[in-house]
Amino acid sequence: MSSIKIRRIQECDNEVMAQIIRNCLKENKADLPGTAFADKSLDALYDFYQDSNSRYFVATKGKNVVGGAGIAPLPNTIDVCELQKMYISKTMRRHGAAKMLIETCLSFAKNAPFKQCYIETMPQMLPAQNLYRQYGFDFIDQAMGATGHHACTVYMLKEL
Repeated sequence: MSSIKIRRIQECDNEVMAQIIRNCLKENKADLPGTAFADKSLDALYDFYQDSNSRYFVATKGKNVVGGAGIAPLPNTIDVCELQKMYISKTMRRHGAAKMLIETCLSFAKNAPFKQCYIETMPQMLPAQNLYRQYGFDFIDQAMGATGHHACTVYMLKEL
């Protein structure tokens, strides 16, 4: 795990992160409308996360970006952020990058003006759900905010 580093996204990371996200979604048969696969921001994550209450972090091993995750305000809510676009390249899973990313994102969220953190995922993404549960996320019955991810039908929430 010590060879993995976490840093803020740079503009030069946009292409590789978009590819990692698309590959993960294809792998999970989630390359569909109503998922992150169709997000307009996917090819410009650096630009999307420039607001003071938003951050996107990447995990690197050596000079290679191997995953990422972000925090942004959840649209149409007050004091709620969303853990967004958390994806790790297939070859780097189970090496600690996901835990490092989620810890970094939650630390940022706790220091921003948020009281809760929300996440949406897909039923088949059980390893992700298990990770979120380890960090205190609980399942909730319905979607919050206006994410545009109508294909994501698993909703989780954490008090910060």
